[in-house]
Amino acid sequence: MSAGKFIAGFVVGGIVGAVTGVLLAPQSGKETREKIKESSQMAYDKAQNTIREIQEKAESITSDMSRKGEELISKIQGMIDKQKHEY
Repeated sequence: MSAGKFIAGFVVGGIVGAVTGVLLAPQSGKETREKIKESSQMAYDKAQNTIREIQEKAESITSDMSRKGEELISKIQGMIDKQKHEY
């Protein structure tokens, strides 16, 4: 499953759950609207935090892979140079 689909499902599920809970609670219309607004903002903030965490992890993984790739290239180049000098 891609990260984008996961995040979309996460956000939609959070919003649907929050709105359903608010709508089923016995309150006045004004209180209900305020709760919906608060729940929506909380779901949005949570989604933003999740996106930020995923981006940070992706950047870290990309950086590690790049570093390891450079190390591998360096080792291979060293082996090639060694073989050239032996022949």
